Amino acid sequence: MKMLLSLLIAATAVQAHYTFPRLVINGKSEEKDWSVTRQTKNANSKQGIENPTAADIRCYQSANAGAVSTIPAGASFYYVSTQQVNHPGPTQYYLAKVPDGKSATNWDGSGAVWFKIFTTMPTVDKNKQMTWPGQNEYKTVNATIPANTPDGEYLLRVEHIALHMAMQANKAQFYLSCSQIKITGGGSGTPGPLVSLPGAYKSSDPGILVDLGKIQNAPDTYQPPGPAVWR
Repeated sequence: MKMLLSLLIAATAVQAHYTFPRLVINGKSEEKDWSVTRQTKNANSKQGIENPTAADIRCYQSANAGAVSTIPAGASFYYVSTQQVNHPGPTQYYLAKVPDGKSATNWDGSGAVWFKIFTTMPTVDKNKQMTWPGQNEYKTVNATIPANTPDGEYLLRVEHIALHMAMQANKAQFYLSCSQIKITGGGSGTPGPLVSLPGAYKSSDPGILVDLGKIQNAPDTYQPPGPAVWR
């Protein structure tokens, strides 16, 4: 009986975890899982990353993807999730421009090259329950590629930070993927601030080590980790 109970608990835990294997641009999905999005190390286990300073915090990839998806500046996008994104916490999107002479199919995204283009904040509903945009959905939150983003190849990074156990150090869980894209029809903006991944996060950041119960009545005091959103 104890063994059966343990198996049921383990199965429930796995179902609560997720990956983001497919990018959807202007309503059109990439051809199949992991064709434009780099396959992550948790493709089977669905386990998140708990150490925000680990190398895997960048793309968590086990293999590069074979293709690059063209996405016009100003386009909307989201990611399909393998399970419900049911844990509380923010969804964030980053971009990193591929250097001249390199390709999105093999560039590793190292250095201070990442800038944030989107993040979400919690609200409290009429029942006084804290909720997050996209929570309990089978996809991530819709966002757009900023219209003034310069043309070129990029890595697009999605990240959902599960905060249900984040009152303990190194217990926030990071679920993420990186996709290989080419932005067209963009502008002459200067994205920033630029950060490195790893490097942008510490375990003690107030948006990572946080007791959600203590901000229940003041959800706007939550501080998403990482740089400010480039607008």
